[in-house]
Amino acid sequence: MEKPHVLYVQMFGNFQLYYNGRPLTGEKLRDTHFTSLMQILLHNVSTGVSRDYLEDVLLGDRDVENRHQALQTIVYKAKKKLKNMGLPDENYIFLKKGIYYWTPQIPVSEDAAVFDSLCSQAEGCADEEKRLGIYLDACYKYKGEFLSTYTAVRWAGAEARRYRRQFCECVENAATIIRKKEDWLRLEKLGRYVTEITPFSNWESLIMEALMEKGRYGEAEKLYADTVEYYLREQGVYPSAKLLETMERLGSQMRHSYAVLDQIQRRLAEDSGSPNGGYQCSYPVFRGIYHAVSRLMERGGQSIYLMLCTMVDSKGNPVKEKERREEMSARLLEAVKMSVRHGDIVNQYGSGQFLILLINITREDCEIIKNRINQRFIVGRQRIGIQYHVNSVICET
Repeated sequence: MEKPHVLYVQMFGNFQLYYNGRPLTGEKLRDTHFTSLMQILLHNVSTGVSRDYLEDVLLGDRDVENRHQALQTIVYKAKKKLKNMGLPDENYIFLKKGIYYWTPQIPVSEDAAVFDSLCSQAEGCADEEKRLGIYLDACYKYKGEFLSTYTAVRWAGAEARRYRRQFCECVENAATIIRKKEDWLRLEKLGRYVTEITPFSNWESLIMEALMEKGRYGEAEKLYADTVEYYLREQGVYPSAKLLETMERLGSQMRHSYAVLDQIQRRLAEDSGSPNGGYQCSYPVFRGIYHAVSRLMERGGQSIYLMLCTMVDSKGNPVKEKERREEMSARLLEAVKMSVRHGDIVNQYGSGQFLILLINITREDCEIIKNRINQRFIVGRQRIGIQYHVNSVICET
């Protein structure tokens, strides 16, 4: 519950001020000097900020004849803006012995300060259940990166990194206690929250763990495949080794209910029958197939090649424009699928990149595959082409 006559400051995510239940908005927060002054002053409300440091932050290296006077002007204008925004008429900002302070007449509650306090409380709490509650309160207080749109500012960037580390520690500590209690519903809830708040941080592993422990194996497998493809599509990177290891470890725990072989075989069959072209699959499936065929080579003597197709511009560089890259990727996928055989394996490795596992084929046949793909993909004087890399799959013993 928000208390009246308290200035609430949101630092996590987007910067925002609230007073008496309403946001203080308008053109004022777009003023760079005003916003920067309020951010650093309210974040250090208990200690104040030295005049010299404020001048460095607000004025930087600009050639200003009288820096003290320039800072006084910024503070004066800020006071007028605060009054116009609806705060009580007070001397909001004052200077004492070279330190600028926020007035004690308007109490401040900052989400980042509350987060710091909760972390300290949790570390000093002996009762495990209470400690878990405090850790979770801290996790849910974190609504996103500290001043997410201002991390280029040196002090804000340093604080963002500190809070990110602290948040990760809270999540890990809370998850450790939850595992001991085997409260998988709570672990799933925590995993879904932190995944949404800090995307591309591999917290999907918490959700997967909870799903597996509850026996929801199908959901866990789908989440894993979707996560890998999402990371590749949006960031062009894989999830961390930790996430991959988590799923492999949990996969060994998977158990299905007893079923007769005919039922199992029906479940294993492709949902769409046997479509034309190569077999397209997610990276986790592709990786598993790669492992399997590598082992089969030990006794089968087949010749297997791994081909990487990368879209490039006329200068041989990867295509950067996102919309164009996605449009051309869809075309390239179709060209690849229709250029390989029914039993070859295709995976969209990243945006504008495709992996192909070519089974029982020669090096000369790989050149034929390249030509087929080019014929289907390159139209007229199209500037976007394909760069190929081909390696033989050698079984490591």
